Amino acid sequence: MKERRRIAEATAGRYRRAQKKEKTAILNEFVELSGFARSYAALVLRNHGRVVQVNPQLRVRGDVGKKLRRPGRRPDYDESVVKVLIKVWRIMDYVCSKRLAPVLAEIVERLQRRGELKSAPEVIKKLSRMSAATIDRLLRGERKKYQLKGRAHTRPGTLLKHQIPLRTFSEWDEQQPGFLEIDLVGHDGGVIDSLHAFTLNATDVATGWTVCVALKNKAQVWSFAGLQKIRAKLPFPLLGIDSDNGSEFINESFFRYCQNEKITFTRSRPYRKNDSCFVEQKNYSVVRRAVGYQRCDTDEQLRLLAELYAPLELYTNFVQPSMKLKSKERHGARVTKKYDKARTPYQRVLESSFIDEQTKEQMRQHYELLNPAQLKRQLERGQRKLLATAARPRRSQRRLATKRRAALRPAVEMPRLRKATKSVASLSRLEKSAQKAA
Repeated sequence: MKERRRIAEATAGRYRRAQKKEKTAILNEFVELSGFARSYAALVLRNHGRVVQVNPQLRVRGDVGKKLRRPGRRPDYDESVVKVLIKVWRIMDYVCSKRLAPVLAEIVERLQRRGELKSAPEVIKKLSRMSAATIDRLLRGERKKYQLKGRAHTRPGTLLKHQIPLRTFSEWDEQQPGFLEIDLVGHDGGVIDSLHAFTLNATDVATGWTVCVALKNKAQVWSFAGLQKIRAKLPFPLLGIDSDNGSEFINESFFRYCQNEKITFTRSRPYRKNDSCFVEQKNYSVVRRAVGYQRCDTDEQLRLLAELYAPLELYTNFVQPSMKLKSKERHGARVTKKYDKARTPYQRVLESSFIDEQTKEQMRQHYELLNPAQLKRQLERGQRKLLATAARPRRSQRRLATKRRAALRPAVEMPRLRKATKSVASLSRLEKSAQKAA
C-alpha cells in the first residue's frame, strides 16, 4: 500500500494537468502498476491530496479552504415547482403519477385560468413536461405524511368476463357506452341490519362514467327509483345493466322494466365479485373514499349524501383520470399487466364514435364551466358536514346497542342459579333424613 501511495502521489499531478487522450495513457499505466480497478484508479488520481470537508448545511466537498460545488447538474425542478405540484396533486385527490402525468398540463392550464394557481411561466412550462417518474420522485417526501398504518381489507378485483345472462336483447359490447354494472354500498357503520342508507353505484364499462344515488334502504322500490335517476343522468342511452344476485335487483320490477325498455339485463355468478370488477373498483375508489365507513340512517344524513354526490359525480367524471387494463400475460409466476393512457371518463366519451356530436358539444360547454379546485372544496365541505353527524351516537343507536346487550344477557343470573341449586340440594337432604327417622 505504501508503494501504491507513492505511485499515486507521483502520477496524480501529471494526470490532472494532462489532456483527455494523455489521461487515458496515464490511467492505463497506473492501473498496470497498482493493480486497481480502472474506475477506482481514476477516482484515486482525481482526488489524491484532497481533504473531504463536510458542511452539515451545504454538504459540499472540496479542497482545504475552498468549497467546490457538488458534482452533477443542478436540479431542474426547484422548490417553487414542487410547491405548485403538491397543490395540484391535492386538488386531484392524491392520485398516482401514472394517472396525473397525462392530464397535468391541462389541469394546470385550467387552474391558472380560474385564478387558482399564480406561478411564473417557467414553472408552468416545467410542470407541463413532467414525467410520471419525476412526479413520484418529487412527491416522495409528501406522500410519507399521508401513509396509513393499516390497510382496508376490501380491494378491487381483477378483470373477468361477464357470465350467466339473465335476460339478453343484445350482446355485451365493452367498446360502446351504455352498458353499466350496478351495485349497492351499505352505510351500516359495522351494525349489520337493513335500517340504514345505501348508495346505488353504477359504472359504465366502456368509459368508466360513474353515477351514485343515495337510497333510504335496499327495498325494491328505492332501488328501482335509483335506477331511473341514474338513467336520467347518463350522457348516453342506457343499453344494459349487470347486477349481483340480490333481491333488490333480481325482482319483477327490474325484469319487466328492462324487458319493456329493451335493456340488456344480466347477473353475475353468486359470490364472485370479480364478475363485477368495474363497479367493485368504484365502490372503493369513489364511494368509500368520499363517504367512509360511518353509519348513515337518518333523513338528514340521506340529504347530505345526496348533496355530496352532486359535486362528486362532476369531479369523478370530468377531472379524475383512470387507466383501463389492456392485456394481462402470465410468464410462470410473473404476471405482466399493460394499461392504456390515463384519461377521464369525459375524454373517453368524446373519443367514442357511438356518441353524437350534439351531445359532445354540450359536454364540452359544461366542462368549460367547471373549476376543479372549487369542486374539491365542495367535496371537502360536504364530507365535513356528513362527518359531524357521526360525532356522537344517536338515541336510535344507543337503543339498538341496549337491545343487543339485553339479547345476549342470560335469562337466569349465574349467582342466582347456584343459590337455587344449593337450596334444592338442602331440601332433598332434609327429605331423606325425615324418611329415615320415620
